[in-house]
Amino acid sequence: MASRRDRDPLRFRRRVLIGVWLLSGTAVLVRAGQVQVVQGNHWQELALRQQRAAQEIPASRGRILDREGVPLVETQEQFEVGVAPREVRTGDAEAVKQALQSALDLSERRARRIVESDDRWIHLGRFPPSVQAELRGLRGVYLTRSLRRDYPQGRMALGVLGSVQEGRGAGGIEEAFDDVLRGRPGRAIVAKDPSGRIMGGQVFQMEAPISGSDLTLTLDADLQAIAKEALMAAVDSTEATGGDLLVTDPHTGEILAAVSVKNGVDAGLSFISEPVEPGSTIKPFILATLLSRGRAALSEEVDVGDGTWSQCGRVVHDVSARGVMTLARAVQVSSNVALAMKAQELTPHEEWEGLRDFGFGVGTGIAISGESHGTLRKPDEWTCQSRASHAIGYEIAATPLQMAMAYGALANGGRLMEPRLVKEIRYPDGTQEAREPRVVRRVIRRRLAEQITEVLVGVVDDGTGTAAGLASFTVAGKSGTARAYVNGDYNRDRFFSSFVGYFPAEDPQLVIYAKLDEAKGYGGALAGPVTRATMEAALAARGTPLHLEVLPQLTRSTAGGSGQAAPVIRFASTDLAATPPRTDPSIIAQAWSPDRPVLEVQIPDLRGVPVREASRILHALGLRVEVQGSGMVRGTRPLSGRLVMTGDTVLLRSGRVGQ
Repeated sequence: MASRRDRDPLRFRRRVLIGVWLLSGTAVLVRAGQVQVVQGNHWQELALRQQRAAQEIPASRGRILDREGVPLVETQEQFEVGVAPREVRTGDAEAVKQALQSALDLSERRARRIVESDDRWIHLGRFPPSVQAELRGLRGVYLTRSLRRDYPQGRMALGVLGSVQEGRGAGGIEEAFDDVLRGRPGRAIVAKDPSGRIMGGQVFQMEAPISGSDLTLTLDADLQAIAKEALMAAVDSTEATGGDLLVTDPHTGEILAAVSVKNGVDAGLSFISEPVEPGSTIKPFILATLLSRGRAALSEEVDVGDGTWSQCGRVVHDVSARGVMTLARAVQVSSNVALAMKAQELTPHEEWEGLRDFGFGVGTGIAISGESHGTLRKPDEWTCQSRASHAIGYEIAATPLQMAMAYGALANGGRLMEPRLVKEIRYPDGTQEAREPRVVRRVIRRRLAEQITEVLVGVVDDGTGTAAGLASFTVAGKSGTARAYVNGDYNRDRFFSSFVGYFPAEDPQLVIYAKLDEAKGYGGALAGPVTRATMEAALAARGTPLHLEVLPQLTRSTAGGSGQAAPVIRFASTDLAATPPRTDPSIIAQAWSPDRPVLEVQIPDLRGVPVREASRILHALGLRVEVQGSGMVRGTRPLSGRLVMTGDTVLLRSGRVGQ
């Protein structure tokens, strides 16, 4: 038997062990109480942060519409679909496979490979919102909402519209009105699994996003397409390196079409960012300055001699003007000598002020960034040649938009308008904010503007701009040719050819500016037909922005002198290419009436015709055009020979003939 002395150590050890257990239990209880009672709120919040995540829900960006409500840019909602195969439960595998097949249009084999894969993550791409119905809530399947900008009319006027990068507007309207278009994002509280991955479909709270506002622009989608076709055709036929074409409303300053092309591609915003010397298109403004200050009269005679004039060691030449002529006729035949001589009767400050008042050398106030002010140096920087140089369009540089706005002032009775690109803002709550036209200043009196318009009608009827004339309406305009300034000197073989016209001259509704870069030839002969083609197509277009109700009173008299309004607008062969094979020439002529009735037209057989030419023919018929591909037309939808209504859309399917 063990002695009492031997048993004491065992009892002692048991008591120590029990004491340790009691102390440990007490510590655990105390700590548990501390965690659950004293620090309970803290740990609960920490757990929620680990198990949930705040996620921003992007707002749908507002639409950009043309003046008739045709969407130019809109936001398309999509969902990124991904699968984590290891998270798919065995019992759910068949249901997930079938859902992927049905929602994403996958083959049975592909869906099975995805579900049974050993990969941690498989990205399946972007899909329309309809996939949510079948995929939302499936374990292992994740949906992430995304938004992207879509261009229903193609990427027309891309420089004006701009783009979106990382959720922010970049350039053009997208940047200038980013705060309006962007909207306000929402917030969601979503669940996370132990690995930190967001568990699709488990949303605990949500603050709904507020969509951005819609913008209605002044652009006309049909006129924009017409202008692009006319400019591209002219660039090709004249072997120009590029060009610009603007169509504006002189009474409101609205920009109806804006096209810039360089080396066969969209040149973005060159119509506001790249000024050039305007050549003879500046002469009407020198004339206006002379007349408004009483330094000359239209009937005043000027002797240009043999067509040369020397000043300050420089000789100014005329192409064809000789002898004595009135100042009005000097502008019509574009006499450099006459305008350079008469400009000497203005002081440098008067000439500078006159040009400045028409908007040269200053920004136009257009709503988008990137505008150049052009060049108009202050008088104290002029040389003895500067007054003569300005009078014939040198030592001064202007953007196409500045020229269009200046001619708009002549067309509307003497008021310089601020250019408008935005007609209206439509807010998500249904309210609207109209952007009203703004007059910058009155430059000249109405009567003087009318007198200058009469002179410019003579330019088109019997001067340097006859290629821009219309058979049925009077057109006022001026041509211009300027040598390209390259590497510090003027290139004798490179020119900027331009023409600015407005019509009908008695009550102008459109101003059209056309410029061709480095074309082979002179302004009126090259750029004039571009202006005319655009005018004619604008008259034929079903959705024309013209005020047709006033046109019957403004048509020219018929050749027989009966005084009856000419009922037919015909497209000259110089503007539209030769009629394609199998196309009846009569379909190119459209009867015109002030009521603009809906007409039935027959779709011509355009197979084998270049897409650009086919588009112009269809626009001439009053039809809208959608292009699929490039090159030669290999078919249309509806098919050729079918009767459609003016205003309908025809799809041109292109590619190599016979494909």
